[in-house]
Amino acid sequence: MTYDIHQHLWPEAFVAALSSRNEVPYLRGTELVTPEGAFPLDLQAHDPGRRLADLDRDEINVAVLSLQPSLGLEQLAASEQDELELTWADGAAALTRESGGRFRAFAPWRVLEGFAGTSVGASALVDPDRHSHLLAEVDAAGGALFVHPEAEGAQPPGWPDWWRWTAGYTAQMQRAYLSWLAFGRHRYPRVRVVFAILAGGAPFQLERLSQRGVDVRSALDSGVFFDTATYGRRAIELCVETFGVGHLVYGSDTPVVDPRFTLQAVRGFGDAVARVIQIETPRTLLS
Repeated sequence: MTYDIHQHLWPEAFVAALSSRNEVPYLRGTELVTPEGAFPLDLQAHDPGRRLADLDRDEINVAVLSLQPSLGLEQLAASEQDELELTWADGAAALTRESGGRFRAFAPWRVLEGFAGTSVGASALVDPDRHSHLLAEVDAAGGALFVHPEAEGAQPPGWPDWWRWTAGYTAQMQRAYLSWLAFGRHRYPRVRVVFAILAGGAPFQLERLSQRGVDVRSALDSGVFFDTATYGRRAIELCVETFGVGHLVYGSDTPVVDPRFTLQAVRGFGDAVARVIQIETPRTLLS
């Protein structure tokens, strides 16, 4: 079974919930409005039938779905956040049941029966005391924790469109990864943590970390994994050299980006490497 552990798919009830809102995040037709601004949205990309066809095209057997924290739900009142997250989770559970095993899902900011693990925003690790109850619950379950960037604020006028996506999200993920090294692992030893987008390139910082007297061998953690989403051969190759291929899992960030750039890079390493990244490690991670 080949896996993609980083996909986003909105069930119909969640789309309806966003469309009924008047405050961010909300949908107006095909325009999505979040704390970051207004963006065109292809709702057909969230059609389950189309997604299954795309999985077939890319020869992926299983997509693991998550609700992206970059929508900004964490900035809402707790009751609003819970309502939207549970609407998504109920729909994702139904999709999982109806897909014949093609879809699995991470439960947003909670541990739920029947889910592949828990998804959180980067702040869960950057501020571990605030989120200690959830992290302890994931640890007690021996579960997988998928860490994803959260919504940034509105971008200053005149700044390039790529700034938030390239500088903001990666900085969040680096802080999350380094926070896990500093505070998380010794508190929550049973958690298997997966950092989206190669933890923003955080593995590249280990040599710099060593110059502050840190024994970087402590970062070689059997329970830490990095998803490949949005990266190509050079970045993936450096992570393989740093941690070994067994710490990488294939993730695409579909439908935010076209998955084929990263997929071609992963499969370009040859069958043996692609098998580890797409089959063996994700299977172990999600078991």
